[in-house]
Amino acid sequence: MRLPQPAPSFAETAATLDVARVGELLAHATPLPAGKYLHWDELRRLRPPPGINSREWWLAVSFARLGIFQELPLLDQQGRPFVFATVGPLLLDLHHIDQDAAGRIQSAASAPLRGDSQRFLLSSLIEEAVTSSQLEGAATTRQVAAAMLRSGRRPRDHDERMIFNNYRAMTALRELRAEAMTPERVLALHRMLTEHTLENPEDAGRLRQNDAVRVVDLRDNTTLHVPPPWRELPERLQRLCDFANADADSPPFVHPVLRAILLHFMIGYDHPFADGNGRTARALFYWAMARNGYWLMEYSSISHILRKAPAQYIRAYLYTESGQNDTTYFLLHQLHTIRQAITALHEYVARKTREQKETERLLASSPALRGRFNHRQLALLDHALRNTGEGYRLDAHQRSHGVAYQTARTDLLTLETLGLLERSRQGNAFVFHAPADLRQRLENMMRT
Repeated sequence: MRLPQPAPSFAETAATLDVARVGELLAHATPLPAGKYLHWDELRRLRPPPGINSREWWLAVSFARLGIFQELPLLDQQGRPFVFATVGPLLLDLHHIDQDAAGRIQSAASAPLRGDSQRFLLSSLIEEAVTSSQLEGAATTRQVAAAMLRSGRRPRDHDERMIFNNYRAMTALRELRAEAMTPERVLALHRMLTEHTLENPEDAGRLRQNDAVRVVDLRDNTTLHVPPPWRELPERLQRLCDFANADADSPPFVHPVLRAILLHFMIGYDHPFADGNGRTARALFYWAMARNGYWLMEYSSISHILRKAPAQYIRAYLYTESGQNDTTYFLLHQLHTIRQAITALHEYVARKTREQKETERLLASSPALRGRFNHRQLALLDHALRNTGEGYRLDAHQRSHGVAYQTARTDLLTLETLGLLERSRQGNAFVFHAPADLRQRLENMMRT
């Protein structure tokens, strides 16, 4: 990956400026040149306004940003504070997230889904566990991983173990949302995420013990980032936990969503672990969002979005480090990612609602079947109609819908009795499969 060109020094550029031209430059003093929050590496490729060059244009932009920068109690390796700018696009994204991420999961008809929250939560946890692991190299397909997690099967290899660990950690974080974050809890989270997946098993749950860690682009071996010395990590982690636990009244005020994103950023910047830093960073983001009431994010997967454009994710880090500690670049990238994840969730819910209504209409058209199936059975039949040959286990059905074992057993045995599922044994457990002619059987039942 090509490293971005560092921004010119404000002081050095200002020292070469003719004082008589200050007024001319101030006419272009906006934090959003060309309507965007551009990094120098982007701005220098654009045609500057008439009468000034690119460096002078950047000086005017930098001057405008200086007035709105807010310092953070988070430091770079030289002890200088990170900053961010409260620009319009950032505030607009926060407004939409405040509206959308603390609301209710609703159907396309704007009515809350009936009894399906547990199923959507499980699907989201699986999606985040799989894609977060895939971002760091796991090759297991989503279908195989989902079957493992829904059935409770133990992981069979390294990649499945990564996904299993991610799922277990994301589930555990739900229980910690009301608790303060401490260095000990961060280490325990890392241990849970990386157990049985590291080259050196002793690295699970402990800070790195040397300075050999580098962030490298594996395609061309370019060093992208050199993290702080390992001896500073205990102090830096304590500082980060203090920042994570600060309430809204603690100065400086940082919007809760920005605070969650900055936790993500700092774990990536400090790289406190020998491996598993990305997974830990994203898990802490989810903890912070849940802690501040953005519960809808539990049902959304940011890793699913990040995996589609990993270069943009890396570039957001590089722009901050080469942009004089301006985290606005990373904040804007992650805010956009969050909004995409929320949009994807609502589209998913709308699609599932339409599919379930189609199944309901199919079943409701028969007086013999009308009202015969509960929403869990409808969801299973809907899935089976679109996934020929899929197997359904009692424990997976129980886990998907958050019901008692006996309830899950009754659901599946009833469908078997009606000829809509066929039972076979797999090891010590029964597995129910939908027959290949399920739709035909339903239509035959409707005619009887």
